[in-house]
Amino acid sequence: MGGATWRMIPTAQLRSNTRCRAAFDPVDANTIISPHGWDTLKISHDGGETWSVLAKFDDALTGPITNDPHAPASLLVGVGETVRLSADGGKTWQIGRGVHGRFVGGHFARSPAGAGTIFAATERGVWRSDDRGRSWKDASAGLPFNELRAFSGGTSGDETILYCTIPGKSSDGQFVGGIYRWRQGGPWEPVNGRGLNRDIKPFDEWAANQVAQYHDIATSDDHPETVWATNGNTGVPPPHHATVYRSDNAGETWRATFYPDPRWLGFNVAKDYTVVEDGQFYQDVPQIAVAAHDPAHVLQINGGECYYTTNGGHSWNSGHTQCVGDPRPGCAWRCTGLVVTTTWHYYIDPHESQHHYICYTDIGFARSTDAGQTWHWWSPRTSAPWRNTCYELAFDPDRPGHIWGAFSNVHDIPNSNIIWNRHRAAGSGGICVSNDFASAFKPLGRGAGGLPTAPATAIVVDPHSPATARTLYAGFFGKGVYKSTDDGATWTPKNNGLGAPANMRICRVQLHPDGTLFALVTALVKGRTFQDAGVGLYRSKDGGDSWQCLTRTVSALWPKDFTLDPADSRTVYLSLCDANGQEVGGLYRTTNTGEIWQRLTRQGPEHFGAFLHPNHPGWIYATLTEDAPTYGLYLSKDNGQTFQPLKGMPFDNAMRITFDPADANVIYVSTFGGSVWRGPAE
Repeated sequence: MGGATWRMIPTAQLRSNTRCRAAFDPVDANTIISPHGWDTLKISHDGGETWSVLAKFDDALTGPITNDPHAPASLLVGVGETVRLSADGGKTWQIGRGVHGRFVGGHFARSPAGAGTIFAATERGVWRSDDRGRSWKDASAGLPFNELRAFSGGTSGDETILYCTIPGKSSDGQFVGGIYRWRQGGPWEPVNGRGLNRDIKPFDEWAANQVAQYHDIATSDDHPETVWATNGNTGVPPPHHATVYRSDNAGETWRATFYPDPRWLGFNVAKDYTVVEDGQFYQDVPQIAVAAHDPAHVLQINGGECYYTTNGGHSWNSGHTQCVGDPRPGCAWRCTGLVVTTTWHYYIDPHESQHHYICYTDIGFARSTDAGQTWHWWSPRTSAPWRNTCYELAFDPDRPGHIWGAFSNVHDIPNSNIIWNRHRAAGSGGICVSNDFASAFKPLGRGAGGLPTAPATAIVVDPHSPATARTLYAGFFGKGVYKSTDDGATWTPKNNGLGAPANMRICRVQLHPDGTLFALVTALVKGRTFQDAGVGLYRSKDGGDSWQCLTRTVSALWPKDFTLDPADSRTVYLSLCDANGQEVGGLYRTTNTGEIWQRLTRQGPEHFGAFLHPNHPGWIYATLTEDAPTYGLYLSKDNGQTFQPLKGMPFDNAMRITFDPADANVIYVSTFGGSVWRGPAE
């Protein structure tokens, strides 16, 4: 479909790698070579339906896999700080002696008449071989410095043209670096000509770069004089914006082709939900791919979006979402299958079964009014003040459409980015309420209301409290548990005996039908060591006035989630991760309020949750998030004695399960990076 629709390759077949790009056979379009995880190459001969191992290396794969257009069995790939070559389709490999640095691209300059030259580029320079890779010599002459970001080449007839990008710098008030070109018989030379951004200072306060920067570059053998390049912005409006440039004369002149922001002249990109609702495009640096035999067909991706052009950049279509009808505020959107988002919960409204809700990271929140067929994304007019993440919803049992939500501008709690301090854990967040089925939210408890401005990770409503003055419990990461007895207007902390002064990192709060309250404090790491202060599962029998730790008999240094048996609050399921070099991860259960914990299963180092099927007693689902060896979703039909993977689930970072109340054979699975999947319960 050229980028309009997508289907995920199951991660059990092909695991992701963001540092190495796949290669398509130039003769057989159904043959694809792709990285599988960090150190393995796999090959498919049926267009990606099935995969087999081609090669396994001793270091990380880097750069684009490159093959010879006239002899597809000849391959180049980066491995660690080396370049590896194969002449037999990947059966055997040799090291490119003398080539060093992280591989950023290669080119086989073979002509139809016979053998040619191989080029290999790394971050440290460009090398060439005229003897099929047996020996190499430096080919970086003319580059002002060897800090390559990207490399591409094309050979048409007997002429080869190479391109590369290097960092942009300001020197004596002039722009240097950027895009360079090599043609046969000459050194590398800059091609930062007319049409390119050559800023040496920021244009406005939203600039991502102080000096213009060029990143990815791509050309083809069919038309090596047509070359595409991407940049980071030095300001929001054109010509300072991040865009995709095109040149048809080997870089002598350029024109920007990508104008995604409707506020500026030249707008030529299909609007997605963020552009429609927010009225602006959020710029990122794209990566690009050019069709081997059609330089007018280009695909670009960034951190969460995909666009493609089939007319050489005159216009761009959206590959990550499709508008239903006219793109206007409040319109509905349909999924194309290309999903790279984290989802914390999927909800089916208890009062209106056609109303479904997704709690997202990065894009916050979406709602559906047709049982998930199409979706409405919130706008600045209707969203919570904290738009990055919605962690949880709570539904009033008697007032249809009355919904509370826990929101935050800090995401990934309690997964590894936060736990290992790769992301900042401190930030803003809060509790909001909606009275119209989540069409709009308003904040509660701010200022004199008593709530802290911290990441809100949990929200619970007591269904037995007065209908107009509900008792609510909220969890705040780093701040503990807060309680309201007036429908959320005012709040008080309830932390006596909960956690520790150094660790009040609440990631989940739940209320059992018998009135017992539970709260989970997740891990705190200093340096590379998990701390034991405060972490664990806690219980309160008095509405949060006092707390008792239930995990003193188990090594619960990194818990992620827990599940309560709805019939008995003494039975709790707890998902733990490995910590401090100990293989303590797995799914645990206690039937006596924590006196004894039994590990039911360990399918990987980071278990996330357990879920009990409401229509099948003894059915327990276990989910794994991050570092799942093969599968991320398991099912036990014998009350936890044995577990089997649900192999049809294509994504391995599973987090939570929602059971369809209208169909016991259907479940929804929210994931860490793969959106939501709907499928069979077994």
